[in-house]
Amino acid sequence: MERIGEKTYTTDGEICRLKLRSRLFIGVLLPLYKRAFPGLFENLRKELAGCSTVLDLGCGYDSPLQHCSVPFSVGVELFDPYLEESKKKAIHNEYLKADVREVEFRAKSFDAVIALDLLEHLTKDEGAELLGKMESWARKKAVVFTTNGYVLQGPCDGNWLQEHRSGWRADELEGLGYKVCGINGWKRLRGYKGSPKYAPIFLWARISDLTQKITYRCPTRAFQLLAVKRIKLSDKE
Repeated sequence: MERIGEKTYTTDGEICRLKLRSRLFIGVLLPLYKRAFPGLFENLRKELAGCSTVLDLGCGYDSPLQHCSVPFSVGVELFDPYLEESKKKAIHNEYLKADVREVEFRAKSFDAVIALDLLEHLTKDEGAELLGKMESWARKKAVVFTTNGYVLQGPCDGNWLQEHRSGWRADELEGLGYKVCGINGWKRLRGYKGSPKYAPIFLWARISDLTQKITYRCPTRAFQLLAVKRIKLSDKE
C-alpha cells in the first residue's frame, strides 16, 4: 500500500479519502443508523425470528426475505422474469409459478405466511380473500407490507401485475386483528413508487427516516404499513 497526495494505492487499486469515508459509513455507521431508524428489513427479521418455514406470496425478484435467517421458504410468483431472477439469487428453497389468487396450500403448512408489496396489486375483495387464506395457512403469523391507502402506480418492468388496484388503511387491518406499524416515514414526503418527492433525494430520504420515529407508532401518517397477525391457539384447532 502506498499513499500519494490525497489517494492511497493498494493491490485493489486507488482509494481516495471520499471512498474511505464511504466505506467507514457503510461498515460502522450504517448498522448504527439502521438500529436507530429501523426499516422494513429490521422489523421483518424481528417478526420472523423463530419461524422455520415461510411462504412468500408474490415474492418478486428481490424479496426482503433474503435478509432474514429463515431455514426454509417457498416463493410464489407469476411473472416469469421476476421468478427467474429470484431463482438466480437462490432467495427461496422452492418456487411455485402461480397466481396468488388461485394458489392453494394445506392448512397450517408454514410457520409464517408473508405478502410484501402485494395487497395493493389486488382488488379489495381479492385482498380480503387472500388475507383469510394466509391466516389459515400459517401456524404462527401472517405478515403484510402494503401502502397506506391507495397510491397511484401503473404497470412497470413490462409487468401489468405491478399496477396498483386498491389501498388498505391501518384501521381496516387492525379491524381484522392485525397489529399495524408505520414504515418509511411520513406519507407526504413520498411520491410515485415511494421515491422522495423533493430534491436532493438523499437528504429528503434521511428526513423521511427521521419522521419514522413518529409514524412507526402513528401508522395513519406513514407511507407504508407493516401488519402482523399472530395466529391464536384457537385458530390452530
